[in-house]
Amino acid sequence: MRGRFVFRILKFAAILAVAFLAFGFVVSHLWNYVMPPLFGFHMITFWQAIALVILGKLLFGGFRPGPGAMFRRGRMRERWEQMTPEQRAKFREGMRGGCGHFGPPAAEPKV
Repeated sequence: MRGRFVFRILKFAAILAVAFLAFGFVVSHLWNYVMPPLFGFHMITFWQAIALVILGKLLFGGFRPGPGAMFRRGRMRERWEQMTPEQRAKFREGMRGGCGHFGPPAAEPKV
C-alpha cells in the first residue's frame, strides 16, 4: 500500500516537472516569435518565461477554479432547487439582461 502511494507521488512530481518545462518552453518560444518583431521587445530566456508564467498566475488567479469552486457550485444548486418556478423564471430573465449568451438584453422600461 505504501509503495503505491510513493509511486503516485513520484508520478505526480514527474508530470508536474514536465508541465513546468513545457510551459516555460512554450512561453519563451511564443514570446520570442511574436514580441520582438511586433513590438521591438527583447528576446527572453527559459527562466524569464517561467517567471512570466508565475507572474501571470499571481496577477490573474491561475488556470482553473480555486478550491472553493465546487462548494459554490453546490450551494447554487441547492438555492436553485429551493426556488419556485416563478423565481426561476425571474432569475433567468435577469440573466438574459447582460450576462453572456443567454439571449438579447431585456427591454428598457418606458418612462
